[in-house]
Amino acid sequence: MAAAAPAGADADVRLVRVWDPFVRLFHWALVVFFTAAWLTGEEIDWLHELLGYGVLALVGMRVVWGFIGSPHARFRDFAFGRATTLAYARDALAMRAKRYLGHNPLGAAMVLALLAGLVVTGGSGWLLTTDLLGHEPRWLEETHEVAANLMLVLIATHIAGVIFSSLSHGENLVRAMVTGMKRAE
Repeated sequence: MAAAAPAGADADVRLVRVWDPFVRLFHWALVVFFTAAWLTGEEIDWLHELLGYGVLALVGMRVVWGFIGSPHARFRDFAFGRATTLAYARDALAMRAKRYLGHNPLGAAMVLALLAGLVVTGGSGWLLTTDLLGHEPRWLEETHEVAANLMLVLIATHIAGVIFSSLSHGENLVRAMVTGMKRAE
């Protein structure tokens, strides 16, 4: 669906909806849930666990949406091979990377890495609340903590990539994740 440019913008810019309401709500809810879970990790166990279950539920819904959702939300829309992703990375470093309407190859790889990291973090946290592997084995606590901290590295890398891509392509990707709209060309 195309729309006119917002007031004050170049009248020749045509916008299209890229991110559907579910993707945007998922993204920002995940930001809130993960941040709150990380901050309550050593302080408020019941809230930390509840937020962790919320993160896992969000990830589960996003995986389903990756198969049945809107075109740019579907995994097949951003299923890039290793060669394409590496070529895109080289082009990005040379400041000549192609602009994608949906996820670019590095962004797609980051989505998959973030989802996998959340599954490991949330899954290990959930296992700590059960006796399936014995009573809170130390290695599982370490796995949960390392995975949560690795998520911080992935999140920082994701934010840096969003800033880099926004600057190199002259568009505000954060605004696009709020409004769902990006310029058509």
